[in-house]
Amino acid sequence: MTLALLAGTTEATESPRVFECSASSRIDLMAEPTELVHGVCVNPDEPTTFVFDALLPSEAVVLFDNRSVDFAQGGAFVTVYPKRSFLPGERVKLSVSFRDGSSPENATFWLVGHSARGARRVEVFRHAHSADALQRDATAARAEANQCQEEKARLLAERMEPGGLMGAAWLERTGEIQSKDIFNDLKQYSNNTLTVEAAKSYSHTGGVAVRLKFLNPGTELWVAVKVILKSSKGTEVEFSAWQKAAINPGDIGSVVVGIARAQEQLGCPCTLTLMDAQEMRTITLGNITFPASQSIGH
Repeated sequence: MTLALLAGTTEATESPRVFECSASSRIDLMAEPTELVHGVCVNPDEPTTFVFDALLPSEAVVLFDNRSVDFAQGGAFVTVYPKRSFLPGERVKLSVSFRDGSSPENATFWLVGHSARGARRVEVFRHAHSADALQRDATAARAEANQCQEEKARLLAERMEPGGLMGAAWLERTGEIQSKDIFNDLKQYSNNTLTVEAAKSYSHTGGVAVRLKFLNPGTELWVAVKVILKSSKGTEVEFSAWQKAAINPGDIGSVVVGIARAQEQLGCPCTLTLMDAQEMRTITLGNITFPASQSIGH
C-alpha cells in the first residue's frame, strides 16, 4: 500500500464563512478613512493587551458585547479578557477613541475567538506609512510567502515519492494496514483556515497515519509545515506531513500525516493541529481516533 492510495480527490462543497484574524504584534492605522476592520485572534486562556501611540481619554473604549469579553483601560493601553464562554469563531467588536487631534480619531477591531492561539500584545500605530507604501509591502510579502510555500510543496512532493524516506517506511511494512472513516466523528472549528471534506485514519504495527481532504476557501495557497497531535491527557507529539502540492484558493487537496508509533501509545481520542510556515493559518480537528492495529501473522 503506498501513500498515493491515501491521497485522492473529491468534489468541493460550499463551506461555512470563516472570520479571519491575526496574532500579529503590530497594527498600522491609516489617517485616511477606511472600511477595514482588523481581526485580532484571542482565546479565553490568556488576556490580550493593545498598546497605543498616545494616551487614551477616559471612557475611550466601547465593547459591543461585555457578556463574552471584559476589558481594563489604563494610560495608553487596553487589555481584554475573553471569558471561557467565548467560543472559537465567535467575534466581538472593540472601538477606541483617541481625541488628541490626530488622525484617525477612532479605531475599531474585531476580537475573534481562536482555538489554537491568541495575540498577547498588539502595538497600534496611526498613519505610520502611506497606503501606497503599505500596499507595496503587502504585495511583496505575499509574493515571497507564495514562493516559499511553493518550494515547500515541491520538497514535500519529492518526499512523498515511493523512493522517499517516508514512502519507503510504509512500503516496507509486511503486516496488514487497518483503516477507518473518521469524518463524521471529527470535531471541526469555524475559524479553521481550511474545511475538511473527507478524513480517514490508518494503523499498522508501529505506525499510524491520517489522510485528510481539504477545501481552501481563502485567498492564499496553503501548505502543511507543522503538525501536532495532542492526547486526551495533554501529551503532544509531532507528526510528519506529506503533501503532493500546495492547496490553491478554491481548490481541494490532500494531506497525509503520520508517525512511527503504535496507536495504543497515543492516548486518543486526540486533537490534531496543522499549521502553515508562519503557524498563523491553522486547522484544529478534535476527536481523532485510529483503528486497532493487527499484529503480523494474525
